[in-house]
Amino acid sequence: MTADLPDTVVEDAERLTRLARKTPDENEAAAYEGRRDDLLATHEYRARIRDDGDAVLVLHPAEWHDSEAGVIRTDRIDDLSRAVEIQLEGTADPDDWETVDAANRELVDAVCEEHGDVHGENARLLADFAGNHYAKPITSLTPDELAEFRSEYVVRNAWPTDAQETALAESLELVFDAADEPHPEATGEVEPSTVDDSVSGNRE
Repeated sequence: MTADLPDTVVEDAERLTRLARKTPDENEAAAYEGRRDDLLATHEYRARIRDDGDAVLVLHPAEWHDSEAGVIRTDRIDDLSRAVEIQLEGTADPDDWETVDAANRELVDAVCEEHGDVHGENARLLADFAGNHYAKPITSLTPDELAEFRSEYVVRNAWPTDAQETALAESLELVFDAADEPHPEATGEVEPSTVDDSVSGNRE
C-alpha cells in the first residue's frame, strides 16, 4: 500500500465504507462513516467517494484537502502515490460481512457451551462490539480496540451483571482460546471497578 497508511487501516476504512453504503439506516451509516473518519484522522488522512461511473473510495492526506472549499486542492498534492483508491462498485465485495458475523457468533456459542452462560454473555458482548463498531472478526481486534471494549463499550452500552464484570478479563481470554488465537493483551486485565458505580448501582 503506501508508507503513510498501513494496510490494516486501509482495509478497515474500506470495510466501514461498504457497511455505511449498504445499510438503509442513516444513523447507522453515519456511525460507520464516523468510525472510518476517526481512524483515518489518527494518520492525518481523509476519505471521499469519487463517483465517475463506478464509485471509488479515495483515501488521501488531510493536507491536500481545503476544508473551507470542501475539495482537494491540486496545488497541494505532492505525491500521488500517497493516495489510495479502492473501487466500491463494478467489482465483487472482497469480504462477506455475514460470514464474519457468523464466525464471531460461533465463538460465542463455543465459549458458552464450554464455560457457561457468564462467559458466554461476555463473549456475546464482544461479538456485538466487533461487528457493530468495527465490522471485523473478533480475532482481528487490536489491543486498543479491546481496551475500548472493556473501558468504554461495556460501561456505556451494556448492562453486565456483577458476575460478568468479575469474569470479563477471563472471558476475553477464553474467546481467543476458543479461536485458537493468542490474546492480543496477554497481560491486560479488567478490574470490576472499571465499570462506573453509578451504572452498576442501577442494575438488578
